[in-house]
Amino acid sequence: MSGAPQTGPARPVRAAGTYRRLLHYVRPHAGRLALGVVFGLLFAGSTTGMLFVVKKLIETVFVERVDNLRAAVAIAVLLPVFALVRGVGFYVSRYLVEWVGNRVVMDLRIAIFDRLQDLSLSFFTQSRTGELISRTSNDTSLVERAVSTVLADLLQQPFVLVGAAGYLIWLDWKLAFASLVVFPVCLVPIAVFGRRVRRYAREGQQRLADLVSLLQETIGGVRVVKAFGMEDYERGRFNRSSASVFSRIMRVTRARVAVEPIIVEFAVIWISLLLMYAWWSKLPVQDFLTFVAALVVMYDPVKKLGNLHMNVQHSAAAADRIFEVLDTEVTVREATDAVPFEGPVREVAFEDVDFAYEDEPVLKGIRLAVPAGRRIALVGASGSGKTTLVSLIPRFFDATRGRVTLNGRDVRQLTLRSLRAQMGLVTQETVLFNDTVAANIAYGRPDTPRAAIEDAARRAQADGFIRELPEGYETVIGERGVRLSGGQRQRLAIARAILRNPPVLILDEATSALDTESERLVQAALDDLMTGRTVFVIAHRLSTITGSDRILVMDRGVVAEEGTHAELLGRGGIYRRLHDLQFQT
Repeated sequence: MSGAPQTGPARPVRAAGTYRRLLHYVRPHAGRLALGVVFGLLFAGSTTGMLFVVKKLIETVFVERVDNLRAAVAIAVLLPVFALVRGVGFYVSRYLVEWVGNRVVMDLRIAIFDRLQDLSLSFFTQSRTGELISRTSNDTSLVERAVSTVLADLLQQPFVLVGAAGYLIWLDWKLAFASLVVFPVCLVPIAVFGRRVRRYAREGQQRLADLVSLLQETIGGVRVVKAFGMEDYERGRFNRSSASVFSRIMRVTRARVAVEPIIVEFAVIWISLLLMYAWWSKLPVQDFLTFVAALVVMYDPVKKLGNLHMNVQHSAAAADRIFEVLDTEVTVREATDAVPFEGPVREVAFEDVDFAYEDEPVLKGIRLAVPAGRRIALVGASGSGKTTLVSLIPRFFDATRGRVTLNGRDVRQLTLRSLRAQMGLVTQETVLFNDTVAANIAYGRPDTPRAAIEDAARRAQADGFIRELPEGYETVIGERGVRLSGGQRQRLAIARAILRNPPVLILDEATSALDTESERLVQAALDDLMTGRTVFVIAHRLSTITGSDRILVMDRGVVAEEGTHAELLGRGGIYRRLHDLQFQT
């Protein structure tokens, strides 16, 4: 599949197939599971052994009343010994399974995050941040519970069931056969309600993803919410979304808890019939009591093994959503025969380039050759294709026709790491991380000496305000740099680009958040940085690009006009109209 994760109806994927795929993540930990099987056998054997001891104890104390203190004490001592062995078997087996379950979750989360790093930019333009967060956190947590529960029961309960069934057959094979025939009846409600659990669980996870997305959007846009007085509106949206999640969760709960009383009713009816049989056949009291005890022992594994279906259905709904991300196609791939780029950069060229976004044309027939050291400006209305054009250079997207070349070589023939190492990027939306100032400037070059970081900050006119921060370059700036002003954040992003010292520089409204004085200083620093480099500048404010070597005027995906500032003004076309709109008095 490609594009965003599916958010519509569940795909017709069988839960068993999903669960088998999920078990691939369990295989690396087979050694721990094998040890868990050993202790599961210990747990089951000691449970069955307790039935024999209980029967012998009843015979000795209440029926035969043997006047042998040593025999009575020996039998009585065996019971807590078996209980101790049973407890150790249960503890170790359960611990090992819980370890595997939590490790599977860690591996899944790492796999999802790794996949997200590989996925193309087009995937993220179609996906909601909250949806991806939900799949990485909430869905994997559901899988953990299911993996731990299912594996724990598989490592313990079948052995308990076999042991208890064997004891019943040894005690009274006819009655045991009748009892074992009745137990499959208990599986009918489990199968019926299991299908509902999977459907409602998937719906519930989707509603939870919607809730997380809403929360992320509201927190991220809190200034807009407060500025427009929309607090009550957002409360209403969140309350309705929470109620929807609650509704789906309760549907799952109703389907799951309905199974228990139905099975108990079957069990009580059977025990009542067993009482009648004991009266008719004059079954010895010790046999009857231990037979009932064995049935009770069997009830727990039968219920848990039956509930495996319920747990598999529940986890399959979450696992499906996880695997949808892992199966998403990477549209920008590195070719198997890709080679590292060997500089220096001499030319960036577009050769008859088209680009379409989901069959919607964005760029058409772009022809452009930019020698090294030239400064190219792109202007035009929003949606004219400016950002898409420069995004083709580092292969954030791939051209649907034609090719983008670096020194005459198709960028698709170069390794992504070596290609992007030639690029410096400063976007209109400044992206900073919840780390120190120094770490944000040195992002991508963590071993950079402090002197180089400070030099880059000075060239970006950022050193002054950095030193005024509480801890200077070691100040943690908060998520997305929330503790800084817009202009300060932009200057840090420019410092990051300066430190990278790239041959190709892409500036997407790089000075848009700066005041007039800061813009002048940073522009001077950028002019110095641009020397000998190929620069693509996207700008709405024409005053920042008048000195560009060439200006491209984009209009509906094509280069409508091209020339210097003076040439374009003289033509009286689109550029002249844009200029007059900005500078009219």
